[in-house]
Amino acid sequence: MTDQASASTSGAASVAPSALRMSRGVTVTWWYTLSGVMGFNLSLVLFWSLMLVGWGKPLGEVLIVGIGGLVWTASTLPLLFDYRHRDESTATLRRRVIVPVLVAVVYGIAAGLVSGSWLVGAVPIVQSLVLLSWQRGVRLRFVAASTILLFCLWLIDMGVPFTATGDAADMAGIWTLGLYSVFVPFLTVLSLWWWDVLIMLDRARISEARLGATQERLRVATDVHDLQGHHLQVIALQLELTEKLLSRGDPEAAVEQLRLARTSVDEARQGTRDLATRFRSVSLGDELANARDLLRAAGISADASIGPDADAAPADVLGPVIRETTTNVLRHGGGRRAHLTLTRTPDSTWRYEITNDVAPNAVRSDDGAGLAGIERRAAEAGGTLDVGQDGDEFAVVVTIPARGVA
Repeated sequence: MTDQASASTSGAASVAPSALRMSRGVTVTWWYTLSGVMGFNLSLVLFWSLMLVGWGKPLGEVLIVGIGGLVWTASTLPLLFDYRHRDESTATLRRRVIVPVLVAVVYGIAAGLVSGSWLVGAVPIVQSLVLLSWQRGVRLRFVAASTILLFCLWLIDMGVPFTATGDAADMAGIWTLGLYSVFVPFLTVLSLWWWDVLIMLDRARISEARLGATQERLRVATDVHDLQGHHLQVIALQLELTEKLLSRGDPEAAVEQLRLARTSVDEARQGTRDLATRFRSVSLGDELANARDLLRAAGISADASIGPDADAAPADVLGPVIRETTTNVLRHGGGRRAHLTLTRTPDSTWRYEITNDVAPNAVRSDDGAGLAGIERRAAEAGGTLDVGQDGDEFAVVVTIPARGVA
C-alpha cells in the first residue's frame, strides 16, 4: 500500500491496528503451527493409550496415561504462546515456563512407570523442553542429542517387551510406537522453524516498506532542496544587484531587477506547487487497489471492479471520494464484505459505487459530514450523489460527467 493512501486514511487505520501490524497470512500460519504441534502431542497420547489397551493393561493405568496426557498437552499451550512472543535478542528461560515443564516431568515419570517404557516416560519431557525459547543454535543441538537419547531408550524398550507374550504383534506395536515417538520432537522443531522463516519474511517485508518510504522522503527532500536552493540563490543575487544599482543611482535598472526577483519568486512557488502535486497524485486504479487492501487488512472481504480506462477519470474529484467512502465503511459499516466499482457509462459519465453490508448493531454517525462533503465535491464537478440502503446492504453511488470537471 502506498504512503499516500496510508496518510489519507489515517483515521480509518486506527480501526484495526493489530491487523495492520502483522499480515493476516502470518497470523493464520501461526495457528496452523500451534494446531500441528498440539496434534502431535494428542496423537502421541492417543497412541500410547491404545497400545496399553491392546497389551491388556488395567483401566486405571490407561486412564493415567490418557487423562494425564491431556493435562500435559494443555500445559504446552503456554510454552507455544511464549515462543510466539519471544525476543530472539534476549532469549531467556522465563519463570512462567517452570510449571509447564514440571507438569511434563511429572507426567513423563508417571507414564513411564505405568507403561514400563523408558521411551514413553522421556518423550513428554523432551517435547516440552523443545518448545522453550532457546537461544539461536541451542535448540538444534538439543534436538540432535535428545533424538539420539530417545533412539537409545527405544532400543532398550525393544529388549523389554511390554507384555509377557512378546509375539510379533507386540513387537510391531513397539516398532510403530518407537518410530513415531522418536521423531515427534524433530517434527515439532521443523514446524517451529517454518514459523520462524515466515516471521523473518514478514519482518523483511515491513523493513522493505519502511526503507521504500524513507527513500521516497529523501528523494522529496532532495528535489525540494534543489528547487528552492536554485531559486533562492537567484533571488539573492538579484536583490544584491538591486542594492548595488540603487547605490549607483540607477533606479530604473534596480526596479527591473526587482521585477525579475518577483518572477523568480513566482517560479519557485509554482515549482513547489508542481512538485507537491506530482507526489500527491495517485491514479484512480491505485486508489481503488489501496482502498481494497485497507478494507481487507481490517478484516473485511473486499473486491474491486476497475474499468480499463479508469485512470482517465477525474482523480482530483474521485480520489478524495474513494478515500472518504472507504473511511466511512471502516468507521460505521461494521460488516464483513464490500465491493468497489469504477466504470465509464455509455453516456460518457464516470460512475463510482461502493456497497457494503451493515451490521445490525453498527454505530451510525448523525452529523453526516462525510456524505455532505462527498455531495459537495460531486456537485462542484457537475455530478450527483445517491445513497441508498436495501436491508443490510448500504450503497453510495457518485456520478461525474466526463467533461464536467472544472
